Amino acid sequence: MLQNLVIKTAPLPLGQAGLVVLYASDGQPPAAAAAQIWARTGLDFERIAASIGFKGKPGQAIDIAGPNGLDAKRLLVLGAGKADPDKPLSGAAWADRGGSLAAKTLGLAGGSVSVVLDGTEATPAAVAELAAGLRLRHYKFDKYKSRKKDDDTVEEITVTLHVADPAAADAAIAARQPAVEGQILARDLINEPPNVLGTVEFADRAAALSGLGVEVEVLGQGELEALGMYSMLSVSQGSARPPRLVVMRWNGGDPGTAPVAFVGKGVVFDSGGISIKPAAGMEEMKGDMGGAAAVTGLMHALASRKAKANVVGIIGIVENMPSGTSMRPGDIVRAASGVTIEIVNTDAEGRLVLADALWYAQEKHKPRAIVDLATLTGAIGVALGSDHAGLFSNSDELATKLVAAGLETGEKLWRLPMGPAYDKLIESRFADIKNSAGRPAGSITAAQFLARFVTEGTAWAHLDIAGVALNSPASETNAGWASGFGVALLDRFVRDGYET
Repeated sequence: MLQNLVIKTAPLPLGQAGLVVLYASDGQPPAAAAAQIWARTGLDFERIAASIGFKGKPGQAIDIAGPNGLDAKRLLVLGAGKADPDKPLSGAAWADRGGSLAAKTLGLAGGSVSVVLDGTEATPAAVAELAAGLRLRHYKFDKYKSRKKDDDTVEEITVTLHVADPAAADAAIAARQPAVEGQILARDLINEPPNVLGTVEFADRAAALSGLGVEVEVLGQGELEALGMYSMLSVSQGSARPPRLVVMRWNGGDPGTAPVAFVGKGVVFDSGGISIKPAAGMEEMKGDMGGAAAVTGLMHALASRKAKANVVGIIGIVENMPSGTSMRPGDIVRAASGVTIEIVNTDAEGRLVLADALWYAQEKHKPRAIVDLATLTGAIGVALGSDHAGLFSNSDELATKLVAAGLETGEKLWRLPMGPAYDKLIESRFADIKNSAGRPAGSITAAQFLARFVTEGTAWAHLDIAGVALNSPASETNAGWASGFGVALLDRFVRDGYET
């Protein structure tokens, strides 16, 4: 079973612990309180460090079993990298430190870990990020395994962070944890198998946010037809699972203030439809709802921390399957906005969902800004790999805010171009536009398609997260398949730019 992880803070001195953790900067021995604790062992730090090549770099460690002078089973000294007071570590770097701490310690803990963080750089905000990284790296999705690797380990691990000001650190951790919980919710949703998480089940999970004070409305087939949302409906028509549009509203700001809107693509399984995908790797298409999962996780985070902002989250939930009722290449559908769309590739379905969801967000909620998230194109992974998500926007101000939030949280964005030349590529011979322009500039033409459904004067940004939301390389804060990308980024974006 996955151990329950308890994180708490305390002042020095240390008490009894299964494992004690100290930090040493690049080229330096442990300092301040950590130096005093090391001195109690009676060991020569320079000699031990030289013998194993420990230089205080991130990822390096000195591991001592049964240390003298300490009421602990093990002592671990971890490399902290270069200490530069003029260039303090970012929040993302502190989260990475927490993730690395989890990776190196939780299997050795014996039930309890004491971590000394008494340096001036360990501000309450930094400690909160380290705690976030601890929890995110600790995450596992193993609920369907009948035999788990942790079956013979302790059921609970307590990590005590020894800091200069425990009360301030506790407050910062409490403010940061809701976004962590939202990110874990997003990971859970993405990791669920498609036979368990269908369209109705996903809508039910989102509707459960009403328990946190989120106003939730779920629209079904008949309501979507009444609204003329045939772009989205065309995607679901080949599946036995009915479509759902879930509207989540958090009213934490001043009454009457226009909300910020977030729209997520929620394709619970994407076979490609009639333009069917290759069999190899198709099982990963259970994660084609990563954008909707991030929006749901974001709404959980905002409600949990009682964010002082008005926010609406809208997710279009469908399944794209081949059948006798599926949409076909050559079909023409009319979106709710009135734009007609020629279907030339049924595997370019996410933009069809977002087209109507974007229209709904603007028509019904008149947002001050709108951001959509989608695992939209494989082309974005070709362009950017798994280190950045793609950012497209009609607003320099909005794009700048998003990039800044990404740098601080480690969920990085890279802005790509848009323009009339790309827009021409989606013109259709038979309809207003077509849903695919082929391989060249595939991510850009997808964004140009979405831009056709954004009202002039509305600040809008599109995040293509196909390369970062799932099956991305392991990081310090994620050892699993789904990252939950977007929750921390957008929580920070709201906190910095829209809270009163």
